[in-house]
Formats: sequence, C-alpha cells, structure tokens
Amino acid sequence: MTAMPTVSIVVPAYNEEAVIERCLRAIVRQSVPAAEVLVVDNRSTDGTREVVQRVIDEHPGAGIRLLRQDGRQGLVPTRNLGMDAATGDVLGRIDADTVLKPDWVSQVSRVFAGGVMDAVSGPVEYYDLPLRAIGQQIDDRLRRLQVRLAGDFVFLFGSNMAVRADAWRDVREFLCDDEADVMHEDLDIAIHLALGGRRIAYCSEMVAGMSARRLDDRPRDFRRYVDRFENTYAAHDIRDVRLRAPMAVFLGVYPALHVHRRVQAQLRSLRT
Repeated sequence: MTAMPTVSIVVPAYNEEAVIERCLRAIVRQSVPAAEVLVVDNRSTDGTREVVQRVIDEHPGAGIRLLRQDGRQGLVPTRNLGMDAATGDVLGRIDADTVLKPDWVSQVSRVFAGGVMDAVSGPVEYYDLPLRAIGQQIDDRLRRLQVRLAGDFVFLFGSNMAVRADAWRDVREFLCDDEADVMHEDLDIAIHLALGGRRIAYCSEMVAGMSARRLDDRPRDFRRYVDRFENTYAAHDIRDVRLRAPMAVFLGVYPALHVHRRVQAQLRSLRT
C-alpha cells in the first residue's frame, strides 16, 4: 500500500495574539496529525510569540515550531520562510485566524495521494457571522462557480490551501515579491502554478473556519483589498473578465455585512 503524503502546515503571523491560540488548538486536534506546524512570526509587537510558545509547551509532541522572520515586514517573505523550511510532502498554508475542521489534514492527504494534483483549496465557514452552516454552503457554491469560470487559472485561497512541495519549489523563484504589498499572494502562487502546467484542485470536503474580520475594514480599505485581484492579474497581463467575479461578490456583500458587524460590536459594548 502506498504511504499517504505527509503534510506540513505553515502559519504566517503578525500581531495575532487574539486568534492564534484557537488556530493552533484546532491543528492539535486533527484526526490525522500534521507532520509539523511552522508558525512564522513577522516582528509582532503583541503577545503572539508568547501565546504560541504556551501552546508548544502544552503540546510538546504536536510538532509545532516557532520561527521568526525579522527582516522585511510583509506576508510574502514571511510565507516564504515557512514554506522553504517545511519538510512535508505537502505544504499546507493557512492564516492565523483559520480554524481547521478535525479532518483537514486527512482530506488534504487524500487529495494528493493519487499523485495527480499539485495544489488544492477548499471552502471556508465564517465562524463570526450568523448562520454559519448556510454561509459555508453558499461559500462552497460560489467557489465551485469560480472554478468553472476560471479556466486555466483556478484560485488558491490563503486561509485554506495546500501545495505539493515539489510544485512549490518549481515556482518559488518566479513568484512576485510584491514589495508594494498591492497583490494577493495566494492568487499569485496559483497563477505561477498554472503557467507552469501544474494542476489545481478544489475540494469541498477540505473545510476551514475563518474570521470575517476583513468586513470590519473601512470602505476605502476594503476596496483596496478587493483591488488586489485586479493588481495581481494585471501583473501577469491576464485580462479574462470572468476572473473578476470574486471582486463583484465581495463588493456586493460588503455593505450589508459591514453594517451588521458594526451593529453587533456596538451591542456587545453596551452589554459590557
């Protein structure tokens, strides 16, 4: 019987004291353990490192390591340090506010076991929005629609993705450095994989929870976030209008959900 591929999990972190413990405890509870967990701290000024170290001390056998990226501030160099240091057959990449479902590692291993796929993403459940189960179903349907529209350029989503280690090494030197911090680095990885002939899958069973905290951004800041899609495609001279569908979705849902979260925050403050 062929051995299942090993999975490393990389978690870039900057000032994530409030959320990273929940992220790590979900990793520790996986039905199939990760080969290693690399938390890469990028010059946090809060208690992020202390929280991570506490979880490491409580779970010495979980394979959690705390790395420091004290050079340039930014997600790209922080991600790169973790992905380059990982030793698994497959490199999972999530965010510090991601809360993995208990079978996530198992699902990732299953996707890559056949040796056909080079990268994969799955749906997310926004755990701090109402009607979470319905929200996940909607998210899954929208992402499956995106896959159909994307043609050769299937999306990867940084909160819930994994890449075969050899595929990462093949594209690593060609990835955009994005020093101006105006692109979606996960989308950039997907584009380079596609241009290199690598295959990207979407797996509905590979579920991760994440925060909807992006919806708390001011309208101008949220627009800049959405514009990162256009900036990333423009950097690669990709003009297919169908690939802009996520921009329309994000801009469409933002106003109502932004107001909802503001009202909920005000109600919580009144109760304290």
